[in-house]
Amino acid sequence: MKIIQNYLLGIDLGTTNVKAIILDENGSVIASASRTNNLIFPGGNMVEQDPNCWWENTAEILRTITDTAGPDIVKKIRCICVSSQTVTMLPLDKEGNVLRNALIWMDSRSNKELNYIIESLGFDYYVSIIGAQPDVAFLPNKILWYRKNEPELFQKTYRILQASSYINFKLTGKMTMDIDQAARSQCLDVTSLKWSDEISNVIGVDLNTILPQPVAVDEIIGHVTKEAALQTGLISGIPVVAGASDAMASMYATGLSRLGEAGESSGTTSLVFVGHDKQSATDIPVVTKPCSIMGMPYLFDAPINTSGASIKWYLDTFGKDELDYATKHGINVYDYLNQLAAEVKPGSNGVMFFPYLLGERAPLWNTYARGMFIGLSLNTVKKDVIRSIFEGTSFALRHVLSTIKDAGGKANCLRITGGGSKSRVWSQIKASMLRMPVYILDEKSGDVPFGDTLIAGHGVGVFPNLTESMNKLIQVKEIIQPIEEWADVYDKLYPYYIQMYRHLDQDLKSYQETLTKLY
Repeated sequence: MKIIQNYLLGIDLGTTNVKAIILDENGSVIASASRTNNLIFPGGNMVEQDPNCWWENTAEILRTITDTAGPDIVKKIRCICVSSQTVTMLPLDKEGNVLRNALIWMDSRSNKELNYIIESLGFDYYVSIIGAQPDVAFLPNKILWYRKNEPELFQKTYRILQASSYINFKLTGKMTMDIDQAARSQCLDVTSLKWSDEISNVIGVDLNTILPQPVAVDEIIGHVTKEAALQTGLISGIPVVAGASDAMASMYATGLSRLGEAGESSGTTSLVFVGHDKQSATDIPVVTKPCSIMGMPYLFDAPINTSGASIKWYLDTFGKDELDYATKHGINVYDYLNQLAAEVKPGSNGVMFFPYLLGERAPLWNTYARGMFIGLSLNTVKKDVIRSIFEGTSFALRHVLSTIKDAGGKANCLRITGGGSKSRVWSQIKASMLRMPVYILDEKSGDVPFGDTLIAGHGVGVFPNLTESMNKLIQVKEIIQPIEEWADVYDKLYPYYIQMYRHLDQDLKSYQETLTKLY
């Protein structure tokens, strides 16, 4: 029996939780643990998280998995990779002290600053610099808001980091930025791959000074320090690579390694990926980013804000009956929602849900979109509403993939991972909505920390051919085919999903502007 010599550690700092796994070179998970991250809502449109809690949670789960794995395995951990939610604005002083809570991607307080940047540079020129549609989720406007509204703290700021960068800093003592998150920040000039001087001038902040210089996702940026080893149960000296966004790590974890496939990491949000053989134009709703997987030089990368979050919102707001029933009968409440949704015919008895509870990123890129139910009647029952949420989030997925196809991308199947992949009804709706087979991956595959371990392994040569390793280690558990009758219904309803929102777009914008003045 071959003795395993190499183990890898992947950590993902997501919006809702932080999770870590230890993986052996054959793809078996040796240990895993997770802890919940809390959101902080200090005011309207403001969403923050405490970086100290990020580290406390990370250190605790690392102690758990190193204790589970045991010292013989821990000393064979060859590399660590950290991914995270993106984009984050976390300011540190020169000594590495946190100056304020992190403004996470959900924070939209800086919409005024975003409009100022767009007006100053011109929309088309700004898009040509950043290679994407401007949105309040990103970094330039958040930095400008910080400089204007908290000048004393800003004066003390030495570096602004991403969430994963902060965990890397706690592990290694190095303040860094990976090229993946840099490219998503909307501070990077996509032509030169350097921080944009034009954006620096508009926001009055030298990005080359306040942001670390980007490095490759699999480049070793430091090693675990003695202090970090004491806090985590790791041993000092383990290499740490720069890491990536949870989007990029998730793409690796889905095994998306060939053109013609799409991938969805289905969680609180949905991250949608489609490979492409050439760089797209920069003035379209969903653009390509460079990709390091052999045979897939570029990647369409489209985030949908509230997919799984829409289902959780329903449970938190209206789901007491369902929660009580599930508790009484000893079943998982999400399984019960699936059962109720399956009892409703496609089309949800005329109810259509628009899942814009937090505005929308791809392909709308606006903060004023809002969630809507259209078609409610006296005949509507709760299970109609439940199915409409499954369908509405699937309409949003179709909107994204249709936009990507219009830009030249090709997708013949969808690989789904994450918590959403556990819902067979939802996956069946997606297969029918898209008229393509849905591949459900095994429990290990698709988990974002699994993608981190692949990046780590590539960085130190454990997985020299990343595409080959992905094909070997990532397993498809089930293939779900479209239901023709459902697909016919969705083909008839999808145009209304698009048209009704377009008709309401300007009214929603004016409505949100009025609400902002009122509240």
